[in-house]
Amino acid sequence: MQSRNKVLDDISQLMTNAMGVAQGAKTEAETAMKSVMDRWMADREFVSREEFDAVRAMAQKAREENEALKARIEALEAK
Repeated sequence: MQSRNKVLDDISQLMTNAMGVAQGAKTEAETAMKSVMDRWMADREFVSREEFDAVRAMAQKAREENEALKARIEALEAK
């Protein structure tokens, strides 16, 4: 009986080690894919959300200033 338990223990240990190797391979594959995606996005010159929001706020402010100047010009022309 002891020898059979030893075989099962060895198989169990082998499976545990295989799962550890599989987990390491998964982590490495995820890291590699993230690196590839980051490089691909950088090559396409995508902007970050923060940059987009900053430019959007600047455009909104410029539109508001443009509307104010337009109203001022119309008021001056009406005189």
